[in-house]
Amino acid sequence: MTLDLPAPTAAQLYLVGRFACRVGDADLRLTPTAERVLAFLALARRPVRRHQLAGTLWPDVTDRQALARLRSALWKVPAAHRASLVEADTTTVALHATATVDLYDLDTTGPDDDGAGAPIPRGELLPGWCEEWVLVERERHRQLRLHALEARSARACALGHHLEALEAGLEAVAQEPLRESAHRRVIEVHLAEGNAAEALGQYETFRRLLRAELGLAPSDTMRALVRPLLGRPAD
Repeated sequence: MTLDLPAPTAAQLYLVGRFACRVGDADLRLTPTAERVLAFLALARRPVRRHQLAGTLWPDVTDRQALARLRSALWKVPAAHRASLVEADTTTVALHATATVDLYDLDTTGPDDDGAGAPIPRGELLPGWCEEWVLVERERHRQLRLHALEARSARACALGHHLEALEAGLEAVAQEPLRESAHRRVIEVHLAEGNAAEALGQYETFRRLLRAELGLAPSDTMRALVRPLLGRPAD
């Protein structure tokens, strides 16, 4: 006779802005080591060989010791929720297929997004974590988020959704004040609404900031946006 085991309760991992874990409606407290195991698996987005995972998380001990620490970390995940978070066999470990990760929302934000799609995660990836494997993914997340915000702004502006376009553009500017393409999105929205003074103000804010911080001038592409408003070179 075969018993039908209940399906694991869906788990959610939050890596943007902080590390948090929920299983069903319960917040799950984990050891720092278990947090790093789950975070690594979430960022890998695929099954990881046990030796690779252990060697990355514990590079200063022997392979045998690292594997022992990995086994210990996995067993310290509360038994009642372990099946919802991890899938493991003798050679690989993976985040459970049903687990969701807030970081993955960026994967579904494409060029046709009109501003009403999935929320773009706000904040830094795993702030305060200094491991190299986190730093690489943190920069990837930052760049993906900036491009997603700019794409959302451009698409919403083209559809006449100026408020959504402005919000996305300003959020990109706030995240990276020296990013010219983000400022251009904001200027384009102001121009689409016929707000010449707002467009010139945004340009001037960026021009002064760029000169003060880097000693540079805006690109010809950006100057061309506001040049018709003055009838002469914007600078």
